Amino acid sequence: MTTTNLELATYPGLDERIIVIRAGDEVDCVFIVTERFNVLVDTLATPALCARALELVSAHIGDRPLITINSHMDWDHFWGNSALDVRTPIIAHSAAIERLRDPDAKQVLAEKQEEETRFKDVEIVTPTITFSGNTMSLHGGDLTLELMHTPGHTPDHVAVWIPEVRTCLAVDAVEYPIPEVWNQSPDNLRKLCTSLKQIRDLHPNHVVLAHGQTADPEVVAANIDYFTKLRDAVGRVPASSAALEGLHERSGFQLEDFVSLPADMPEDTKSFYREFHKSNLDAVAAAHRADTDFL
Repeated sequence: MTTTNLELATYPGLDERIIVIRAGDEVDCVFIVTERFNVLVDTLATPALCARALELVSAHIGDRPLITINSHMDWDHFWGNSALDVRTPIIAHSAAIERLRDPDAKQVLAEKQEEETRFKDVEIVTPTITFSGNTMSLHGGDLTLELMHTPGHTPDHVAVWIPEVRTCLAVDAVEYPIPEVWNQSPDNLRKLCTSLKQIRDLHPNHVVLAHGQTADPEVVAANIDYFTKLRDAVGRVPASSAALEGLHERSGFQLEDFVSLPADMPEDTKSFYREFHKSNLDAVAAAHRADTDFL
């Protein structure tokens, strides 16, 4: 996946106070205007991208203070933090701090800096406000932002529900064509499916994704259907370790056997989601071996 210039985007019927900022095909972040403050949900992959994003929405900023939400500590969502004014609050789930304490956080940055010069100015900036438990609310006067802990894709993942306009900023908890589970643990698979059902049960009019460039709420049902089909297909295989090995290489267990990919989807994007599918299939196989129901 490559990043092109940033642009502002929207979707039919999406409230004008919710502005999508698109970094090519890499990731979308979202800027929200409320009566009391502005909110930036995610800061993109580099400080330069974040600074440019704030320039693009400068006409909407006014004299309201800025609050930032880090949805989770994946590099494409928060490495732009250092572009923010040091006084800008950065909110995340408390599990995000645990992720940043892991040596892997610095290792991923070092590897990316070796691969691409655009990451040379990235510094890992830690969120300044965290919440534990399931929810935290920001009351903007005309709009309420309900931060929901939606783990499964990552342990720290947060989605944002805006009830007044029935819009969910699902970030990576929902993805088109499929999301990816954190690891092979059946517990994380259960958490991801629970998060999907939690978003579905809000009955949103719009579900804004960070990947997939859509706000169609039907994607949530499609994601749940994908995991249901995976469960049923794997459930027909004997639960022995030998029988469940290498499923992703077999006929009937390929990504395209479970979802329809757009004909114009680039091959590198298809390969990207095939890796997601392999991770999900391994997790479903682990749940089958453990006789664990995750849906």
